[in-house]
Amino acid sequence: MIEPVRPITIEDIEAARERIAGTVLRTPLVRLELGREVPEIWLMLENLQPTNAYKIRGAANAVARLSDAERARGVWTISAGNAGQGVAYAARTFGIPASVVAIETAPQTKLERMRALGATIVPVSYDEAWKAAESHSYPGLDGTFIHPFDNHDFIAGHGTMGLEIVEDCPDVRTVICAIGGGGLISGVGSAIKALRPDATVLGAEPETAAPYALSLREGAPQKYADWEASFVDGAGGKSVTERMWDRMGPVTDGSIVVTLDQTAKAMRLIAEKTRTIAEGAGGLALAAALTGQAGDGPIVCVVSGGNIDLDKFAEIISD
Repeated sequence: MIEPVRPITIEDIEAARERIAGTVLRTPLVRLELGREVPEIWLMLENLQPTNAYKIRGAANAVARLSDAERARGVWTISAGNAGQGVAYAARTFGIPASVVAIETAPQTKLERMRALGATIVPVSYDEAWKAAESHSYPGLDGTFIHPFDNHDFIAGHGTMGLEIVEDCPDVRTVICAIGGGGLISGVGSAIKALRPDATVLGAEPETAAPYALSLREGAPQKYADWEASFVDGAGGKSVTERMWDRMGPVTDGSIVVTLDQTAKAMRLIAEKTRTIAEGAGGLALAAALTGQAGDGPIVCVVSGGNIDLDKFAEIISD
């Protein structure tokens, strides 16, 4: 039975922070020095997490919240790589098996890391993975399912980023998060709106896959008919589900759509200024901030992950 959607409370998020404290890092908030003509921008480097992506926050909280009986069955999730690594990492911590219904076109580095963490990989097409995410099921897997974005505890774990943002940048005016399924922005937005209700929370989506911006224009959850695969594999879904529409709506203020070229330039800039690697999804928030559509700073951009094949990264940023 799929539990009803309910608000993520600040108490949920604070409890999650205590629960995952021994597993995740408090990632640094780094000022991006770009001159006076650019708004004040800060980068939250979630690409420095043990799995090089923010998903470990939600996964660690979700697995920790399971009962002994639920954990005994093993866990499984659906992933393009980052959620799978997070769930596999958390499962290994508890000594339980994990399986990942993995998008077969995911970067090789993500697939290899999931296997290295002990996960059993079930390769599927993007369409099959998205159908499984919408139905919360996959034939032949009967362990405990941990949804990669539509899961209350998963989202509460992501909300811990919001606590850190407000503590490290108390005068924050805008927070930008990449949108794939919507779990990241739902968690971070829940924390920001509870602690800084006047702050703006914006999504960032690639032009090839921007269903939330479309849904906001239409006033209801939409499928993105012109969806295209790109190097931004960790964000940009084919649609916004009814449940995630209900989750995101109360805690977000819009979504900025960026080009692939803008995203690649943001990835390069992150590498130049922080000497860290951002994958495509990790560059979206900064790309959005640099459009000028996010207003004045302080703007905090969540660099959501850095799991990308190095040869591909070099190719993207050198074009």
